[in-house]
Amino acid sequence: MRSRNGYNSSAQMAAKQDRNSPEEVPKPPKGWKRLKWLGPSFLWMLSAAGSGELLFTPRIAALYGYSLLWALLAAVILKWFINREVGRFSVCTGATILEGFRRLPGPKNWAIWLILVPQVVVAIATVAGLSGAAATALILVTGGTVQLWTVLIIAVTAAIVFLGQYKTVEKISSYVGIARTVAVVAAAIFVFPNLKNLTAGLLPQIPPNVQYQEILPWLGFMLAGAAGLMWYSYWVEARGYGAAALKQEEPLDPDQINQEECDRLRGWTTLMTLSNTLAVVGALLAALSFLILGGELLHPQGLVPKENQVAETLGSLLGDLWGPFGFWFMIAIVFITFCSTTLSVQDGFGRMFADGTNILCQGFGVQGRWTNETFLRKAYIVGLLAALPIGIYLIFGQPIALLQLAGGIEAAHIPIVTGLTLYLNHRMLPEKLQPSKITWAGTAIAGLFFAVFAIIYLLQLLGVMGSSS
Repeated sequence: MRSRNGYNSSAQMAAKQDRNSPEEVPKPPKGWKRLKWLGPSFLWMLSAAGSGELLFTPRIAALYGYSLLWALLAAVILKWFINREVGRFSVCTGATILEGFRRLPGPKNWAIWLILVPQVVVAIATVAGLSGAAATALILVTGGTVQLWTVLIIAVTAAIVFLGQYKTVEKISSYVGIARTVAVVAAAIFVFPNLKNLTAGLLPQIPPNVQYQEILPWLGFMLAGAAGLMWYSYWVEARGYGAAALKQEEPLDPDQINQEECDRLRGWTTLMTLSNTLAVVGALLAALSFLILGGELLHPQGLVPKENQVAETLGSLLGDLWGPFGFWFMIAIVFITFCSTTLSVQDGFGRMFADGTNILCQGFGVQGRWTNETFLRKAYIVGLLAALPIGIYLIFGQPIALLQLAGGIEAAHIPIVTGLTLYLNHRMLPEKLQPSKITWAGTAIAGLFFAVFAIIYLLQLLGVMGSSS
């Protein structure tokens, strides 16, 4: 990513020179050419597949049937609003969302600290949990211990991201993601749920004796957590959407552009919205299918995916329908999906922490390699996203518990990211590029939705509220 400077005279002069150059916001692609620009949203969708869809959705269905279908739909729809606003900022300014948060008024870089500190725990727990879940599939094929395979998976995925070979794996993962979605949708149609039971889940309700430590991580990871929502900004910027194509040192000032460029940015925002919508629809289809499979096949048996039996239990989703072929096909999907999600997580966190550290170091006047984002990204991959997850897994060894911890923090962090993003867009974008009142309201409701669940979970954790509704 690009190097960044603070608000100083040289940076302002450079920004003026950039705006005086003949380079301008490119025209958005039209027609079928738009398909080439769907990568960021597809990558964002894949990053959520391992936890929100594949692990927690069948688990929730096994525990509560279809009673929380309404919450699934609400989480997916509301995150569409949040993700769109995160993407809007990067499309219209060419900067990442953390670069925007740096410019918020108040103590220097306060918002960056507020974002990064909780995400350290999330990063370690997520990588350890996903890799541990992937290892439960490998031991069914090769034997050995979950601990050994977890260490190897973390090391290999970190090496792939470190060496810059992620794009090749991303292509393979995309085909696997399509195959997984087609397979689970077909299986869900095959079992065809009782429509009365399914539609009853559309009515907002809380199951008796509900445990919010189960629900909050599920909602937090559904589609994407707080970190995943911010990663979308990095992938949009890296792809060159809108103002990001200018590759400027400083964010584009939308107030300084002409009407033609403003119209182009609107066109890019429309393309980003289309891309975001397709990703959400694809993820929703997969999530609904996993909910149906869990509700029809696991819930009646009281079979819940647990720690080191994650893959074996999930394998029964297709094994009960299509025999040994279905079982082993699902085991392969479990392994590849958890591994590809681990790759996305390591790539996304590596970019975000490198960007944030660069901003913080510049705030303290630090120069040299500590403001070199390539060096920082690789350092974080080796330390925060490989060595520490290995150590944490070897100590705790519970993939579901680790992912529940990460998911709970993510869900509680989403209202903060939402509020900061809405304020940022209101402050930095001109009225002609800001969201409509309906979009603004939808995004605000999204933040409140997750805040309510986070508060209830905290009250239950403190013993103020019982587990029953």
